[in-house]
Amino acid sequence: MQKENGIDVEFDLRHIWHPYTSTITPLPCYPVTSAKGVYLTLEDGTQLIDGMSSWWSAIHGYNHPQLTTAAKTQLDKMSHVMFGGITHQPAVELCKKLVAITPQDLDTVFLADSGSVAVEVALKMALQYWHAKGEYRSSFLTLRHGYHGDTFAAMSVTDPDNSMHSIYKGFLPKHIFANSPQCGFWDEWNEDDISDFSEKLAQNHQQIAAVILEPIVQGAGGMQLYHPTYLRRVRELCDDYGVLFIADEIAVGFGRTGKLFACEHANVSPDIMCVGKALTGGYMTLSATITRKYIADTVCSGEAGCFMHGPTFMGNPLACAVANKNLEILEQNQWQQQVANIEKQLAVELPRIATLNKVKQVRWLGAIGVVELHQPVNMAEIQQAFVNAGVWIRPFGRLIYIMPPYIITSAQLSCLTQAIYQVLKR
Repeated sequence: MQKENGIDVEFDLRHIWHPYTSTITPLPCYPVTSAKGVYLTLEDGTQLIDGMSSWWSAIHGYNHPQLTTAAKTQLDKMSHVMFGGITHQPAVELCKKLVAITPQDLDTVFLADSGSVAVEVALKMALQYWHAKGEYRSSFLTLRHGYHGDTFAAMSVTDPDNSMHSIYKGFLPKHIFANSPQCGFWDEWNEDDISDFSEKLAQNHQQIAAVILEPIVQGAGGMQLYHPTYLRRVRELCDDYGVLFIADEIAVGFGRTGKLFACEHANVSPDIMCVGKALTGGYMTLSATITRKYIADTVCSGEAGCFMHGPTFMGNPLACAVANKNLEILEQNQWQQQVANIEKQLAVELPRIATLNKVKQVRWLGAIGVVELHQPVNMAEIQQAFVNAGVWIRPFGRLIYIMPPYIITSAQLSCLTQAIYQVLKR
């Protein structure tokens, strides 16, 4: 069996199923042996500047000394213990921090395994909330071109027509989808942008348990950056009709948009917030669903007498310890200047890419840069081209985007944007 410098890439190609890939025509995988700072090191010694933060999670880069030390210290104490009937300092400390830094009145924390599970938890909270109040509300209002995860409830509130989950359409509960916002983050606000959402909420509010959306940035559904006033209007309308508001901050939380949480751009506080991805600085999986105490108390006052969810690895001490150190690093506030510098540089360098014929539009916000093409990319070809250029950028569909670690230098960021320009130019 063929091997490439010790990693059996042939076995990988034949037997391992990678995210969103075909076993019939598998995409090549590049063998990584180590990672430090913003660099991924391949087995042949090639170093790639990572523009993806490992799907937006490694915000402080790789092998961060403080995060690594936190993990090693916790390992010597306990790596895991069940959260049922037991508590521990890492979890208590983490929940204290989350209550302190999240928007106003979010004061009750449910720790979960992943972003998708955090969304599942939020949806179940909303359903149990109304059940406890004696109302049967089974629908959710959300946005087209949104994305909330790959599990079944999360897929059901992900755009059924314009997403990777369209083939599941007949198996998922049918929810209500409003037109996605058209006013960009930097555009002048147009009040007509909220009209479809407003009409759907007015017509269906008595059956809607909650509104769920990604604040300011629609991520994997299209990387759209929309106007803060839209989010402000959503909060106002939810208040007017007495509908819960769930903010899915999994992709954008912890500074990615230039605010600690994207809801802060509109100065709104949701009723339920989901966080994940960057919560542990990319070290391991952990998420949280945070709500208001009166919502939690209402859920628990119902027929079940409790919230009906409890993952095996809920409150994992190892993940919580690393998350605590990650939030300590964020509390030093260096991220604010780092993200501001990235945004300023993207505003200068992305418009040059927009001059290429293949490019439909470029857009940016915080540490997010997006290049939208007229046609979908050939993934295998463009991935190889980026690796040859010394960068790790993984597009999807018509979108080439970067979400680099906050610690990236100006020169390293220029390598990313220059690679996009040169690859598209060729």
